[in-house]
Order: sequence, then C-alpha cells, then structure tokens
Amino acid sequence: MNGLPRFAVFGEKPLFAEAKPTGNLYRPSIDKFLGYSRVFYQNKCYTDDGELCRLLELRLAEFHGVERAVCVSSGFWGHVLAMAALALPHRSEIIAPAFGYRRSDDMIAWAGFVPHFCDVDPETLGISVNTIKAELNDRTALILAPHPMVNCCDAQGIEDVGREHGIPVVFDSVEAAYRNYNNRRCGGFGDAEVFSTHSTKLLNSFEGGYITTNNGQLADRLDHMKRFGLVGAETVQDGHALNAKLNEVHAAMALASLDEVDEQVALHRRKHDLYVAGLRSIDGLRILEHRESQRPDYRLIVVRIGDSWPLSREDTLSLLEAENVLARPYYAPLTNKVVEYPRVCPDLPVTEAIFQDFMVLPSGAHVSEDDVEKIIDLLTTIRRHGSALPPPSKAE
Repeated sequence: MNGLPRFAVFGEKPLFAEAKPTGNLYRPSIDKFLGYSRVFYQNKCYTDDGELCRLLELRLAEFHGVERAVCVSSGFWGHVLAMAALALPHRSEIIAPAFGYRRSDDMIAWAGFVPHFCDVDPETLGISVNTIKAELNDRTALILAPHPMVNCCDAQGIEDVGREHGIPVVFDSVEAAYRNYNNRRCGGFGDAEVFSTHSTKLLNSFEGGYITTNNGQLADRLDHMKRFGLVGAETVQDGHALNAKLNEVHAAMALASLDEVDEQVALHRRKHDLYVAGLRSIDGLRILEHRESQRPDYRLIVVRIGDSWPLSREDTLSLLEAENVLARPYYAPLTNKVVEYPRVCPDLPVTEAIFQDFMVLPSGAHVSEDDVEKIIDLLTTIRRHGSALPPPSKAE
C-alpha cells in the first residue's frame, strides 16, 4: 500500500476512538429528567396509569395537533395494536413496501395478517398512490404507509386512496415526528399514525412509542388493548390485546426530551448543512436533502452512491466501520429475508434496482460538527484512492 492512505481496515489506528453512530441517542438535561422522575417517585405510581404518562399523552396530542395520543411500550407493538384494531374483518393482507423497516413484515404477521409487499417511488423512496393501487385486491385489509428516512411519502394522496376504497390506512411515522406534509402536521393523517421514542429517534424515552389519531373511540380501544384488553379491574373486552404499557420512568425521559426538541433540531440542522456543503464536491455521492417545506428535523443523513464511486456500498461500509464510522445500509428488501410465515412478494423492479445505492451516515447527539468534517475528509480520501485499494474483505 505504498503511497496510499493508512486505513484502519488494513491494520492502522481508527480515525475515531469512539464509535460514531447513525442513531440520535440524545440525552436531555439530567435535571429535567430527575424533576419529572420525582413526580412518579412521590406518587408511588410507576405504570402508565400514572401522572406522567397521562401528561405525555396530552402533550403529544398537542404537539401533533390531534385529538388523542396513546403511549405504548414500543413502536413495534404500537403498529401491531393499530393494525389489529383497524384492519377490515374477513380480509387477510396488509400492503406495505418491501423497501423499509426490517421488522415491518414481522409486525404484520404478529397482528395476524399476511404481508403483501409493494414497490416504492424511485424519487421519494417511499410507498406511493400508484404502488399501492398496483397491489390492491379483495383481500386487502389495511395499508401500512411508512414515511422514508428523509422527507414524507404522499400522505394526502394515500389517505385519499384509503378513503376511496374503504380501506384503513396506518402511517408508520417513526422517522417523521417533527414533519409537516401539505401544511398539516404528521400525526393526523390516515386512521392512525405510529411513532417510536426509542433512544435512536428524535424523542428519547429509552424505549417506547405512541399512536396518534383523531378517532376518540379508536384511542379508547387502543388504550384497553395495551392493558391486556382489560376494562376496569377484571373485564376482558378485547381479544386482540397485549401488555404494551409505557411506564413512568420512560415517560419522564420522553417529557424531558420533548422539552428540548426544538433545540435538538437546530443542532441537527447545522450538521446536515455541513454534510450538504462537504458532499457536494465529492463525485459519486449525493446527499438526499431534506425539504424545508416539510419541517424536517434534519437528523438522518442519507447518501446515494453513484456509478462513479470507486467501491461497492458494502466495501465502503467496511472501510468506514473500521474507522469507527458506523454508517449503515439504507434498508434492504424484505423479500430477501427468510421467514416462516406466508407473504405475498410480487416483482418489485424499483426496489431491486436501487436498494444497494444508499447508505446512512453518522449523525445525532454523539456526532459533533468537527466529526462531520472528519467524515467528509475520510469520504474524500476514499473517493480519491478507493480504486487502488484491495477489497476490505481481503484485508489480513
């Protein structure tokens, strides 16, 4: 490797001593967290019947401009509950894009339905009116519409399709908590929207999630379903039930995080702008820019790898990971995943054509502006010398 840079994948010292992740991992003020925590400690109530969980639901409903928010133990179980509550009876399939969250098909299966995959729009990377209509049939019980990591899918159009065909629509909005679409706040589209408050998301409750809706009856039912289906102390009213309650400790963290959400977004914006400026001059990489009209949080940095980039995405990721730059693929087709439950997998030409073209770069609370500059310099070096490097898989 004479004359070439010293890459860690070939035995040199990594660029970063500590890993730089893609997850947010934001920690709000410890004083705010402890201040909220004193409430449940003094009340001697630690479950979601407590004061903090009720306060969090009220504040989230206000934040999204909706009638109700129902807190749950995770976004995963929030999706399962929303699908089980809303899917049309005597129908078996839920339409969802194959190019998305790696557990989407598992959530659908847990809810008792068959995942029916659809393609995505090549520009938005999201589900669209046309890709949904291509797969609609008389077995369709519900449409699950995720917003992509960057910008929104056509929430209004998809809502209209559901209404036109009498099919419920649930939006997977785990990456869209701060966004607007067509001057409407995400949270009130479709029949329900599901959000995550996992530590990697914009709002951090350690682990957790919530469902938003303008349907008060649906919110009441979801509230029973997440508590074993119980109404009162003994009566079981709903067979589609889980123990999916949030607790007061997690609610305290979420409230502290919500207090500081605007400050978070300002920090993300500065790092996003550095990436935009720095990547503009690197041939073979193009950042997906957040649309200001959609009120983005600027948190996730998604890059498209072009034909002029000297390495495959996998080799690029190996080089970056060795430097403690924990970039990762932008999803993978769920059709390639081995499962034991039935699925409907039609031809998905767009998904198959583009899924290896994208990666997510480090961002969030553990990545500084100086870190971003170093990552850009590293990518510049890879662009300049990558074609002369042996594949990282062959490193000794």
